[in-house]
Amino acid sequence: MTDYRNLIKEAIRARENAYAPYSGYMVGAALLTNDLRIYTGCNIENAAFTPGICAERCAISKAVSEGSLKFKAIAIAGSPRGEALTRYSYPCGVCRQVMREFVKPNDFFIIVAKSVEEYQVFTLEQLLPESFGGEQLSV
Repeated sequence: MTDYRNLIKEAIRARENAYAPYSGYMVGAALLTNDLRIYTGCNIENAAFTPGICAERCAISKAVSEGSLKFKAIAIAGSPRGEALTRYSYPCGVCRQVMREFVKPNDFFIIVAKSVEEYQVFTLEQLLPESFGGEQLSV
């Protein structure tokens, strides 16, 4: 089994920067690229709701804006403000679709963590079966 502890630590650390004044739900993500760089992100809410961005998309946006387009895994850690990590935080549908844009669903790993010792690992294919990607579009 792959050692995801460092990636999970980075996700937990990124969670501290979450801006969640409305939901109070703080999420951090740490994205591992194929060249072993890590990009972190946190959720950033907005009073209008739809302009908000999830931690996962924040990390992916940072990576893409700096030229990284190939990803291996992402760790996600989230819980209500002031609470210890006591539950798993899974990526929303929009985040899953954004991940799908850049990865092969069976080769990308999503780690949802309560701690560096307690986590679950899924492929994107497991969390987004029968997905739609660029290969379905005629260009």
